Amino acid sequence: MKRKVTMVVVVVVLYFIVLIASSKVFSLSKDASVNKELTFDEKLEMLGNINKKVRYFKNDFIDRYIAYKQKHPNLSNDSVVTEVNIGLDQEFYTNIKKSNNLNTTYVLVNKFNYLDEDFVPNKLETIDIKYSLGEKKLVNVARISFEFLAKKASENGYNIRAVSTYRSYDYQTTLYNNYVKNDGVNNADKYSARPGFSEHQTGLAVDVDNVSTDYMHFENTNEFQWMQDNAYKYGFILRYPKDKEYITGYTYEPWHYRYVGVEIASIIHKSNLTYEEYYIKYINKF
Repeated sequence: MKRKVTMVVVVVVLYFIVLIASSKVFSLSKDASVNKELTFDEKLEMLGNINKKVRYFKNDFIDRYIAYKQKHPNLSNDSVVTEVNIGLDQEFYTNIKKSNNLNTTYVLVNKFNYLDEDFVPNKLETIDIKYSLGEKKLVNVARISFEFLAKKASENGYNIRAVSTYRSYDYQTTLYNNYVKNDGVNNADKYSARPGFSEHQTGLAVDVDNVSTDYMHFENTNEFQWMQDNAYKYGFILRYPKDKEYITGYTYEPWHYRYVGVEIASIIHKSNLTYEEYYIKYINKF
């Protein structure tokens, strides 16, 4: 009798083990094949019908949204759409495309959007030597705004100087290759753009210092705080902010500013967005 009871117990235990295992397999297979098993409307329901709430929702990306949501269940649906549209569900430097809106102040260049080797921005002009380290160039509107910014800073007792501005494709190639030689590809990619993927090639980006302190330590200067409080008033944004590395792809750079115009810079400053987030939400909506 005891042997029969033992056999029954063993059978019951084995049954539940098989049941649990099969349910896990089914769950995984359902996730893996969710694109095939569900209708488009059912997929939308999984995302809380976010397409009715977010104007930059893209129907073609719905499977990517769901996959990204499954990997990041605590992320809001709005953030899922934003980050997938940026391209963050894929590795940097994959699924790349040529930047559009060339020669505008709102062109986007990052690790998913590149410039051709022969691209040179229109209307490059030399910054007044009073506000730059040697001969540095920016696109006309950025040059005028930067000089105005630096002049106002000077009037208030601060020194803002451009130390790196427009860089050609070839110059960026030499720079990046040297970094790779010294630090390896993985480390270099954290702080330097590959050729064609640098904002400096747009003529809208500027690295600054305060004359007396190396730009790498710009965060520790009074000028940095002045820039935090005032840069947006002249159309500049801190391009690679702290704690947003997973979006921008670069380590925090308190010295790197990008001209986008006063209207856009003001929105970004107020809402604490990266330029990638702003671009997806307001420029490349469809």
